[in-house]
Amino acid sequence: MTAADPRLERWLEALVAAPGVTAVRDPAEARRVHLEDALAAAGLVGEGPVVDVGSGGGSPGIPIAAARPDLAVDLLEAQRRRCEFLSAEAAPFPNVRVVCVRAEEHGRGAGREAYGTAVAQALAPPPVALEWCLPLVRPGGRVILLAGEVDLERAAAAAAEVGGGPPETVPLPGAERRRLLVIAKTGPTPERFPRRPGVARKRPLG
Repeated sequence: MTAADPRLERWLEALVAAPGVTAVRDPAEARRVHLEDALAAAGLVGEGPVVDVGSGGGSPGIPIAAARPDLAVDLLEAQRRRCEFLSAEAAPFPNVRVVCVRAEEHGRGAGREAYGTAVAQALAPPPVALEWCLPLVRPGGRVILLAGEVDLERAAAAAAEVGGGPPETVPLPGAERRRLLVIAKTGPTPERFPRRPGVARKRPLG
């Protein structure tokens, strides 16, 4: 599947039109940020299942599901309105499931080390996103963050606390500042992570 997939075109149109789902209103910008960048990330996805953490309007999870129909993709989102949008727009993709719960709760419950790959776009600064994402991935898996400017030293320190290895950066095609941050899960996440909701933002790791 590629960006020409008609299911992706319909999803992208709905994403731009829906209130309160994405801040990107320009169709060309939405295509670049939510579709093309997500498809670039799909090329780095290894094992499944995949979890899109803080999925919002479904990026990068829905494009990855289209590009990798062999993998199950969970769209993890806590906001009820966005969950309703995702449930409607993900229906054409048989390998997609919507999970409406906070990442911290999923990481301490059924989602803990249940995935081969976690992906996230514009979720939070990397030290915060890694505390939410790495507990969901089993050792040997990876986290892929679609990020802007990154403090690699701080991201590495945060990853190490939650069972991750050193971050690697992969430039996105045609982007000066946007990049993919790839972190391997090298060992089990300590039981104290993720911390209770809200703590990661107030007291980020690293």
